[in-house]
Amino acid sequence: MTSFASVTLEVSDPAAAEAFYEAFGIADRVDVRASDEPAAGFRGFALSLVASQPGNVDALIGAAVDAGATTLKPATKSFWGYGGVIQTPDGTICKVASSKKKDSAPAAREFDQIALLLGVADVKASKRFYVDRGLAVAKSFGGKYAEFDTPSSAVTLALYPLRALAKDVGAAQDGTGSHRLVLVGGDEPFTDPDGFTWEAAPARTLA
Repeated sequence: MTSFASVTLEVSDPAAAEAFYEAFGIADRVDVRASDEPAAGFRGFALSLVASQPGNVDALIGAAVDAGATTLKPATKSFWGYGGVIQTPDGTICKVASSKKKDSAPAAREFDQIALLLGVADVKASKRFYVDRGLAVAKSFGGKYAEFDTPSSAVTLALYPLRALAKDVGAAQDGTGSHRLVLVGGDEPFTDPDGFTWEAAPARTLA
């Protein structure tokens, strides 16, 4: 595996999920498919949307709530910027934040980057696992965070300590059952040390 191609969320109602993510503004970044695999509580991952200013954070969170999301953490200022956390109707947790504390332009439902944060037991060990499978590291901060160079994907792939990620998004870390998440990349399926499932990327066809 030398690439991360896409992320698929497994949901009970794909049509409803597609409508939600369209309203939220990230339908072009994530795929959904039907699954009845049992899952309860925190699923071990979160989507993180980075916006350029607080007004955009509010616009994105407002669109999500209007479409049926619930608020886990209201948007507020902190020492690092401005942000909040919502949970989608299918159970996915999304953090929306900006490093800025003041707007510099009219608010818009726009973001600059979206990352998939995998909550892992040991960031260093999981990073080694993925490096051994061919992924290149873009950023690394010891056992606190690791981000991979994933130019083939519209979503950045990163690792975060499970306990810290759960605390950051306002969720108890004792979830059970399926992650309800499938990642796509490389040429063979596998499961990583934390139980996240990967599927092989579709073969490219020549025009």
